[in-house]
Amino acid sequence: MPIEVRRFGVGHRRKDGPPGTTGVTGQVIHSDARGVISELAFARNSRIDPHSNPNTTWFVVIEGGGWVIVDGERIRVAAGEAVLWPPNVPHGAWADLGPMRAIVVELAGPDESTVRGLIETGAGSPVAGVSRGEGSLRGPGPAPVPDPDAGEPQ
Repeated sequence: MPIEVRRFGVGHRRKDGPPGTTGVTGQVIHSDARGVISELAFARNSRIDPHSNPNTTWFVVIEGGGWVIVDGERIRVAAGEAVLWPPNVPHGAWADLGPMRAIVVELAGPDESTVRGLIETGAGSPVAGVSRGEGSLRGPGPAPVPDPDAGEPQ
């Protein structure tokens, strides 16, 4: 199976940003029934107006910085920080002093916290009748053999 590559960033963004945005451009990197992954580029003084959606979303700042608002609380964010946008909670983002880039990961379906509650109780104690699995990682397998006919270095 060939390696799949998705291009995003400069030259690959839509000129008109997602609905409810001003000065934001972006590109969907992946979308299926499990969720959507997008890159968003905020120009100076750009924004995503506060809105809500039914999905858990992570707003991952990869360059620059700006602000996010979640349920009325606002904080400054910078590259290397990820903010959780919970389902059905108003949230938004904006860049004021300079540009900001973010990867947005929107997960479809219910949050796993309800399932986690079925498996664990209290401070991580297993539910009666459920035992904790034991195991270890396997070491790396044998090194692959280069194929010079395919242009691989030896």
